[in-house]
Amino acid sequence: MAMALASNVQPARVQPPPAPVQPTKMQQQLKGERRMFSTNDDSAMMKQIQATHSPDGREVEVKPILTVIEDILNRARPSIAAVVNGTHDHIDTMDDKIDLSAFDGVLEGLAHIIHRTACELSCKCSGGGDAHATTMAIFHSLSNYSWDAKVVISLAAFAVCYGEFWLVAQLCATNPLAKSVAILKQLPDIIEHSHSLKSRFDAITNLLKAMIDVTKCIVEFKELPPQYISPDTPPMSLAMAHIPIAAYWTIRSMVACASQITSLLGMSYEYITSTTEAWELSSLAHKVSNIHGHLTEQIGICYQYVDEKKHAEYYQMLLHLFEIPHLDNMKILKALIYSKDDILPLYDVSSKMRVSVEILKRKTVLLLISDLDVSNEEILTLGDIYHESRTARKDQIHYDVVWLPIMERSITWNEGYQRKFEQLQSMMPWHTLHHPSLLEPAVTRYIKEVWHFQRKMMLVVLDPQGKVVCPNAHHMMWIWGNFAYPFTTAKEEALWKEETWKLELLVDGIDEQTLHWIQPGNYICLYGGEDIKWIRDFTSRVKAVAKALGITIEMVYVGKSKTKERVRKNIEIIDSENLSYSWHDLTSIWFFWSRLESMLYSKMEQGKSIENDQIMQEVMTVLSFDGSDLGWAIFSKGSAEMAKAKGDLIVTCLTEFGAWEENAKEKGFVPALIEHLERLHTPQHCNRLILPGINGDIQERVICAECGRPMEKYLMYRCCTD
Repeated sequence: MAMALASNVQPARVQPPPAPVQPTKMQQQLKGERRMFSTNDDSAMMKQIQATHSPDGREVEVKPILTVIEDILNRARPSIAAVVNGTHDHIDTMDDKIDLSAFDGVLEGLAHIIHRTACELSCKCSGGGDAHATTMAIFHSLSNYSWDAKVVISLAAFAVCYGEFWLVAQLCATNPLAKSVAILKQLPDIIEHSHSLKSRFDAITNLLKAMIDVTKCIVEFKELPPQYISPDTPPMSLAMAHIPIAAYWTIRSMVACASQITSLLGMSYEYITSTTEAWELSSLAHKVSNIHGHLTEQIGICYQYVDEKKHAEYYQMLLHLFEIPHLDNMKILKALIYSKDDILPLYDVSSKMRVSVEILKRKTVLLLISDLDVSNEEILTLGDIYHESRTARKDQIHYDVVWLPIMERSITWNEGYQRKFEQLQSMMPWHTLHHPSLLEPAVTRYIKEVWHFQRKMMLVVLDPQGKVVCPNAHHMMWIWGNFAYPFTTAKEEALWKEETWKLELLVDGIDEQTLHWIQPGNYICLYGGEDIKWIRDFTSRVKAVAKALGITIEMVYVGKSKTKERVRKNIEIIDSENLSYSWHDLTSIWFFWSRLESMLYSKMEQGKSIENDQIMQEVMTVLSFDGSDLGWAIFSKGSAEMAKAKGDLIVTCLTEFGAWEENAKEKGFVPALIEHLERLHTPQHCNRLILPGINGDIQERVICAECGRPMEKYLMYRCCTD
């Protein structure tokens, strides 16, 4: 804080005769403060401060007052810069308009106490009085107020003194009244000594910032919602124990700054060049800044406590909402997606506009729940099914999908996450949450604890009244697509009752050419694996057997579930060497294996096992084939007769074709193949079954689909094996 007097202002001043340099009262006082800093006996002071505290319950609305205080301090800052830089420039740092309506009744009864406190500061500091005594006198005069009110009223009083000083400093060069006041106050020509005062002004600026920071913290504690955190709860009670000493050192800092203002009156050259005052102010700023850091930590703990209470309350509200019936789905959807009305929480990708939750009213809604690691294949496949629902069967099927991206609270959102989110969002033809941060932590907890979300994509189905009719229609959607509408658990059970183990179940919705071959009753072979040597050997032997029997066997390569790059290279070789037909679209291969996993999980959710369900047994067999290092094959005539085996066994069987050729000519290729495979099969075998991403409990008992014995359970973490 400094004053920019015009150089032409020559205050009348009688110069004292030269005298030996004696320590001033201010310097003596500051030496005493240094000793107090060294002892740092805050505990003793605490008793004195607490003895002055006798609140009578009066409430002071401190926020508007604090706004004006900040305005005063910020408007004075350019004057300090002007002094240091030797200029007269003045730049307003805040909006010129303060909302006067915010002060209706706020200052009623406070103007007098602010004026009285300002007098304490200006009068007692002008004589170089004891800073501790002045601070305690202010505490005594404000004994009936709360801690936040004490600090804000004191800061307002200081701001009045500070503002009046700089008002004269700013106007004395251009305003005759200010010039005359400056002469009577005998304000020195600070510009002349600006460089000598720079360290002191810098120290004052730093101390003012620390004072404001601590004051705001104390006010924040007062504004914590009492319905979630009371003064006697441990986070709050621990924090409140530090408030008195924080208030003391904040007001003590105001006293020090006020002393600096009054010390500028008629100061000597020795005082101007002294660095003691700047050191003392810097020490105060360091102490108050440390107090602010500690209070910030404490209020962070309190906010966390409040958030946990709010989240627990919100979670209980969600539990209750899903237990009671509703006329429509609005209460449920607003509670899940966004409960406030201040923004539009959804984003419509097709129109690129934000929309309200109201557009989902009385509709069947599929909540797509995933993290940002959801695969492109999953989005594209679901997108195809979604588009199909809006074209061919629009008159019968209508539902909306809403993506709720789940992010861990520990993750710090950055540009990388934002780009990934926007990239996924752009691929989706349905509604998405505008931003993951809009999802309440209690909603995330509900999704994890009640709906058992564990990273793997889910589709929770809500009917037009908001009732959960299927906890996860993901598997149902993958198996039957829109034929599963309205995606209820009852519909899933009905669809399974109509299904039998046949080739159409394996390839439905994936490849039209393969389905075309099935219809006339042709011989078809689905085979997979990643060993190109085995593929060459296998396909050549199949062709030899087909030629010997005079039949056509359409071979279709379906790859392997987790090795995209190797499968892609195999497809190129298969095409170039004309080994067989293959699915060129890797998404189709991914979907083939994903549907098989969905069939298995769907059966598991219904409580089925391979002992009582043939489809589950066959699906598990094919999935175990995929765990082999070699290949595997399924032979079928039409959709009824089916034979299957792992790579080594099927190659052995084809190699020994001469032993069962006559049987094949008599009974047919597939029945004869089944009989010979049964002769070759031995109890000694090893199957691997990899079940990625099961939501819910891990199966304790899984039976081998070949021998019927329980399989050993292992835990595997698997990434790309390319």
